[in-house]
Amino acid sequence: MEPIIFVLAGLALLVILGGAVASVMGRGASEVEERLSRYSGTEFDVASIEETSEGGVSFVTPIADRLEKVVSRRDFAGAIKSELQRADLKLKVSEYLTLGIISVIGFGLVGGLVFGGPLFAALGAVAGFFAPRIYVRQRANKRRKDFDNMLGDTLNLWVNALRSGYSVMQAMETIAAESPPPMSTEFERVIQEVRLGLSLEQALNNLLLRIDSPDMDLVVTAVNVQREVGGNLAEVLAIISHTIRERIRIKGEIQVLTAQVMISGYIISGLPVALVLFLRLSNPEYIGELFVKEEPFLVPGVVPCGWLVLGVGLMLIFSGFMALRKLADIEV
Repeated sequence: MEPIIFVLAGLALLVILGGAVASVMGRGASEVEERLSRYSGTEFDVASIEETSEGGVSFVTPIADRLEKVVSRRDFAGAIKSELQRADLKLKVSEYLTLGIISVIGFGLVGGLVFGGPLFAALGAVAGFFAPRIYVRQRANKRRKDFDNMLGDTLNLWVNALRSGYSVMQAMETIAAESPPPMSTEFERVIQEVRLGLSLEQALNNLLLRIDSPDMDLVVTAVNVQREVGGNLAEVLAIISHTIRERIRIKGEIQVLTAQVMISGYIISGLPVALVLFLRLSNPEYIGELFVKEEPFLVPGVVPCGWLVLGVGLMLIFSGFMALRKLADIEV
């Protein structure tokens, strides 16, 4: 076990040093590229900037940009980039993958050193593989919920601005100035994208890609239809605002009624896992009987029956938790 731990620790050190070198060299990347990609949500192909002057200053593409170009050609890069934008994380795909590798190695080391044995090291590595994805997804969901909760008040501000004689763009500038994040951040991006040359329809569609909100989809559809066929946009937005407020109210009541089911699911599902970890730390000889390679064997001489017990238990816990989540998941 000790050679494996040293190998994993060496790999982790190499990855960390490589990320540090790439980040330091990445500071020389083009400032133009950084600013444009921040507002437009797309990666501009500004590989290098060369200034032919008396000094002959030249900025070559750093290692981080080269790695990003290699990774961005893969099929999975687009999905990862979308998730990072929805979570509002200023990370490149290569940086995210590097953090994922560090997470796998780190969780594996923790599992092997704290609990002992290759099995827990493997389980820790699996947990480290899913940890960054779970964090990004939870951050994106929280950001979308905050956006949806602010949308009713934002539409009221938008309606009042339009009735005061503001144009659509002026009303969005008011929202960007008066609203708290993430609402102000997203509308500021829409305004910047329009200033950079994108159409309002395309900028709003980019907003939907970053937020993925059904309520905001209604608003974007109303704005696009009004720009094509005309009509009273303030009246339409007022109706949508009332609908969204009622939906938020009903969702809040449903969350209150289903909170007991969700809490029960978390407690019931977490207690067996917590008990096994507690016994592993406090009395390893007792829980270690599940992993002793003695008779009876599930596979002769290879797999103890205790592993079958743990596998079936984990499957039953996961099935029960998903069933409780399904019961509490009520669409409005």
